[in-house]
Amino acid sequence: MAKPLYAILLDGGFLTKKLYKAPTSSSPGTHATAADILAECTRLQALPLLADYELLRVYYYDAFPSAARLQNPVSKTPLDLAATPRYRQAQRLYDQLVLMPHFALRMGTVNLSPEKWRLKPRVAKALVATPRALTDNDFQLDLSQKGVDMRVGMDMARLALRELVRAVVVVTGDSDFVPAFKFVRREGVKVILEPMGHNVNPELRHHADIVL
Repeated sequence: MAKPLYAILLDGGFLTKKLYKAPTSSSPGTHATAADILAECTRLQALPLLADYELLRVYYYDAFPSAARLQNPVSKTPLDLAATPRYRQAQRLYDQLVLMPHFALRMGTVNLSPEKWRLKPRVAKALVATPRALTDNDFQLDLSQKGVDMRVGMDMARLALRELVRAVVVVTGDSDFVPAFKFVRREGVKVILEPMGHNVNPELRHHADIVL
């Protein structure tokens, strides 16, 4: 008799932040690699509670970084975001993940606000205490993700309604997924939440069957 199927859904922005290794006095910070993400999936697949299931697919959700060309906010020097280390690192990660067995990437977009830049909160507080001239480093890009949460919800609903899986493992700390959790549970799908030690909203825990 065939085993029931399950899927792993990875909130990429959340996962890569949790896997990021902060710099120390002896080593620089390191960003999550495809190997790190694969290791997390291997760990999840080895959970005893999934022993009676078979993996359908791993869905990875994120947004392509912006490739806009703009000017720095103070110096007005040109800035090509597609030439930045952040863009290259992200693109390399996606190129590797898409080739992994049983992986499917679901990518949204990143949009720049009309203002493009906003003052960093810590800088704003410091300027109140000690006024000084602004520099480019005092600002950060005013970005917003589009379409990522929607793709997670749609995939969960599709998997449940078509009875493709009987369980989902969701790696996230985002309480925006509560409606999706509630929907698939009503359809008889078991929801296993992996918050990776993150202090998530209690409502997200309440609508999961198991919290790791």
